[in-house]
Amino acid sequence: MDQVLEYSPILIQGTITTIELTVASAIVALIISFVVGLSRFSRFAAVRIAAIIYLEFFRGTSAIVQMFFMFYVLPLLGVHLSPLLAGIIACGFNLGSYGSEVVRGAVQSVPRAQHEAAVALNYTTYQKYRYVLLPQAIPVMIPTFGNLLIELLKLTAVASLITISDLTFMAQIIRVQTALTLEPFLIIMVIYFIIASCLVGIVDFIAKKINKGRNITVRKGI
Repeated sequence: MDQVLEYSPILIQGTITTIELTVASAIVALIISFVVGLSRFSRFAAVRIAAIIYLEFFRGTSAIVQMFFMFYVLPLLGVHLSPLLAGIIACGFNLGSYGSEVVRGAVQSVPRAQHEAAVALNYTTYQKYRYVLLPQAIPVMIPTFGNLLIELLKLTAVASLITISDLTFMAQIIRVQTALTLEPFLIIMVIYFIIASCLVGIVDFIAKKINKGRNITVRKGI
């Protein structure tokens, strides 16, 4: 174990890289989730079809293959991405496809009467989603988004295959240089668990804040 602890600086660097990759990919996935999820309700058939094609493609193909394509194949087409950027795009686009279904399902869960009330008030499409549908749908999305965030954290481990110096990549370096296997991978398992626990805590905090705001609004009769 002492041999492994000597490599603590690169483990710390790997932890930072993993967190950066997770946060950046989560932002990309969140944006895509709302854009694609809400596009499924578009009045324009072309927009709905494009959203479905994206969804089925990224949900129906392996995230590892997507990552390899962006890092190894795109340069052949003249598009050069850094390992970290390729990892962020691959992870974000992959999880965004699942997140879009969460958004779509949450919006559909809003009672039909709410849709009709927005129409009766002559709300525009933007106003309907901004003031009526999304405020009721977002609390429904949060628990599932929390689960997807943990899945995203675990997905970042495969980014080591495209030379991103994350936790898994650093553990491989330690294994090669020390001939130890149990210790480095046990340590990164603990680190992954700690990061995941922090993410769960953040999601729970956000959920409580949103639900608290909704309860206050209901009590005021708004």
